[in-house]
Amino acid sequence: MKALVLAAGKGTRMRSDLAKVLHQAAGRPLVRWVLDAAAAAGCDDVVVVVGHQAEAVEAVLPSGVRTALQAEQRGTGHATQIGLAVLDPAPRDEILVLPGDMPLIGPATLRTLCATHRRLGVAATVLSVMDGPRDYGRVVRDDGAVVAIVEARDATPEQAAIREVNTSVYVFDAVPLTDALATLRPDNDQGELYLTDVIGVLSRQGLPLAAVPASPEEALGVNSLDELAVVDAALRRRVSDPTSE
Repeated sequence: MKALVLAAGKGTRMRSDLAKVLHQAAGRPLVRWVLDAAAAAGCDDVVVVVGHQAEAVEAVLPSGVRTALQAEQRGTGHATQIGLAVLDPAPRDEILVLPGDMPLIGPATLRTLCATHRRLGVAATVLSVMDGPRDYGRVVRDDGAVVAIVEARDATPEQAAIREVNTSVYVFDAVPLTDALATLRPDNDQGELYLTDVIGVLSRQGLPLAAVPASPEEALGVNSLDELAVVDAALRRRVSDPTSE
């Protein structure tokens, strides 16, 4: 199992000059919590995609973690392309993709996600949550099967009403992911390459997909100082009482 951690964004809603993943929760940068969870889940080859304040982000990474530079911010799909070029997976590898601003994700959940992906023999598995933040992408199903993820800003009213949302954590088989990334186009509100569009590409190719549920707390990302305060409090509770996780 190899991992890509997407940590290139500036985080404009943080209203801070500091790169988002460098903000601290419970005394540690956000990205370090994510990396620790990936390592504890069994990922021994990790690439972090850096961009804004790249050198400062690289300085807080543990030894052995490689980086890939996204010099121009062109979306999560573009970041994944850049990260994969450095990760250089073998055809049979599985790729765990995580955002660098989701410090409450636990290794047990990641292990379940990866084990389910392997057991079902699917091309991609999405970590989803019910009734998550309304600005997260919606998981679209057809007769129960995952067929797409639609970003909130691009969703129709019917899609916006979907309760199941994407956490931006995935496991992909390496070859389908690489092939699908090459087909992405910036045909969306942001004019970016969306990693979420890979799910629709794989579905249209007839490849099987799956979703695994996460707890609402684990799915919390940090996009504002208010959200940072929430995850900081949750992590401090975990540190003082590990059984509360």
